[in-house]
Amino acid sequence: MLSKEPISQIVNEYLSDTEYYLVDINITPDNRILIEIDSFDGVSVEFCAKLNRHIESKLDREVEDYELEVSSAGLTSPFKVKKQYEKNIGNEVEVLTKDGRKLTGVLVEADDDSFTIEIEKQVKPEGAKRKVTVTESVTFPYKEIKTTKYIFRFK
Repeated sequence: MLSKEPISQIVNEYLSDTEYYLVDINITPDNRILIEIDSFDGVSVEFCAKLNRHIESKLDREVEDYELEVSSAGLTSPFKVKKQYEKNIGNEVEVLTKDGRKLTGVLVEADDDSFTIEIEKQVKPEGAKRKVTVTESVTFPYKEIKTTKYIFRFK
């Protein structure tokens, strides 16, 4: 059976001088290799095809038969790597924490250990008749997150 490490090395080597980055590699028991890539400017079909050909040139079908698929990370798929958080700064995201909280807000910062979103809440100030909208920043360590997804809205 094929393993992720040599394939990851082939992919990262190819991507090293480009704006693209590896998001995920999945290898099924029947040797179906699924590779997801992304970039800050989107992913073209042509680039996926070139990467596919490069990987095939490095693997030997005589040793191990496989099926290979190279694609971009899905627009509404959960984030898998830190660069996806960086790419989506300024965009609205949905965060589901491991303790079950679900929050929606604008991603404003992402560093090595955590990310921050700004959420809008309705609060009623003391003595006021109506609620007002306030913005609150909430920071999450990556290890406490179950999923984070980009929210795609039609306006």
